[in-house]
Amino acid sequence: MDAPVYYSKAEFIETDTGNKVSRRATIAGPQNIILGGKTIISSGAIIRGDLRRTGPGHAVVISLGRYCLIGEGCVMRPPYKTYRGNFNYYPMKIGDHVHIGANSVIEAATIGNHVIIGKNCVIGKFTIIKDCAQIADNTVVPPNTVIPALAMFSGSPGCFIEDLPESTQEMVEAQTKQYYTRFQPLDR
Repeated sequence: MDAPVYYSKAEFIETDTGNKVSRRATIAGPQNIILGGKTIISSGAIIRGDLRRTGPGHAVVISLGRYCLIGEGCVMRPPYKTYRGNFNYYPMKIGDHVHIGANSVIEAATIGNHVIIGKNCVIGKFTIIKDCAQIADNTVVPPNTVIPALAMFSGSPGCFIEDLPESTQEMVEAQTKQYYTRFQPLDR
């Protein structure tokens, strides 16, 4: 078993569903963001739930599944485009067991389950990342790219490198659950 990752209890807010959100993260428009539970949002992360289509009431702008790990300094904002002269944001949906490395910028439309995105990546607008895909550190994925399931992408621009083993789902699930379990408050 790996050593615990300690965090300052004062820095993180823990929700009823086990989400751990750093007070140093910027969560804009929290009423438009759904966290599935047991999700960790690290310090310096910016999640822009305030960027949404205009209209009355709440709109789900960004939804994250269970056991998501949002690394330090990540920026997540919904994709947008101008259509027939109207500027619009579109919702971003992220599945379960998704690990996003530090300092990555995410503007994807959909990220499936059991996905690992490395550090310092840029995921372009309206990208669709299928289940069990992995994006290597420092990869730039151009807008509108569809990354197939069980594929490893790397480079700038990101391109297909290799197929991942069928066991990827179990490996990623074990990693995210283990990280969540190891992520313990330091009581001082």
